Amino acid sequence: MADPRNSNSNSNSNSSSSSLNEGRLLTYAYILLYIALSSAQIFFNKWVLSSKEINFPYPLGLTLLHMLFSSVLCFILTRFFKVFKVEEGMTLDIYATSVVPIGAMFAMTLWLGNTAYLYISVAFAQMLKAIMPVAVFVLGVAAGLEVMSCRMLLIMSIISLGVLVASYGEINISWIGVVYQMGGVVGEALRLIFMEILVKRKGLKLNPISVIAVCLFIPWIFLEKPKMEAHGTWNFQPLVLTLNSLCTFALNLSVFLVISHTSALTIRVAGVVKDWVVVLLSALLFADTKLTIINLFGYCIAIAGVAAYNNHKLQKETSRDSSKEPQDAESIPLTASSTSKS
Repeated sequence: MADPRNSNSNSNSNSSSSSLNEGRLLTYAYILLYIALSSAQIFFNKWVLSSKEINFPYPLGLTLLHMLFSSVLCFILTRFFKVFKVEEGMTLDIYATSVVPIGAMFAMTLWLGNTAYLYISVAFAQMLKAIMPVAVFVLGVAAGLEVMSCRMLLIMSIISLGVLVASYGEINISWIGVVYQMGGVVGEALRLIFMEILVKRKGLKLNPISVIAVCLFIPWIFLEKPKMEAHGTWNFQPLVLTLNSLCTFALNLSVFLVISHTSALTIRVAGVVKDWVVVLLSALLFADTKLTIINLFGYCIAIAGVAAYNNHKLQKETSRDSSKEPQDAESIPLTASSTSKS
């Protein structure tokens, strides 16, 4: 006669394994969604900004439109549908010292990154973005968040060498576009440093979309608004720009889903896969993209360095988590012994 306890345990194990598999499939689906939306957003922005396509050569105005659209949509979803929770404990001091600097750096990143698409190809822009870990590490060392070591110095050297080789292999290089892209990289690195210093230490979760819109609106008035008015009629296609803004909002949601189900490291690894997808597909979609063997060889070197950097961060996080576990384990027998004595 079969033991009913064995059947119950087997059914429980089967249900737990099935739920685990469903969770993994859902996580992979979120990652694939992020890669697809991120790649589509890059191509969509290039298509809108290109003079040969939609011909809306106003990257600052386009980014401002994205942020305004996301702000309105977030307000509706938060206030009326209660999809997102409003962060509690937000004071004027925290807003001024944390939200504003992070929002300003994010605005700088989006603005300069989109402007670079006017001068360089999508593939070359992605290759230059591989220098991001170097910028983050250098600024982290300057801020006291990172420690210089021979291993990290070697990794940073490999990434820098790869980006230099990829740049050397670029046929139609525009130094204006390179400067814009590097400015966007520095802005993103500063944003990450500010997030580490200003937000994590205060235990806050901030969403500086409204601040980004304000930081973009001020330079737009002086830099792009006169150009748009000089043309008489703005080259504004409501349907295309609305779909472009909606794609940006969907991308932000996919990033939130991936990080909430995995970690920030996973989003960085998925970003590397996304960069390769963008580099290869851009050669097929855009006529201004000419990939050379030197391009690809240099980018492979840079990606190898980025992979080593991600692996180093993963080992660092794992060792930090493992160091906490013995402390928790030691507290258990102490509690048990005191209870038995009493």
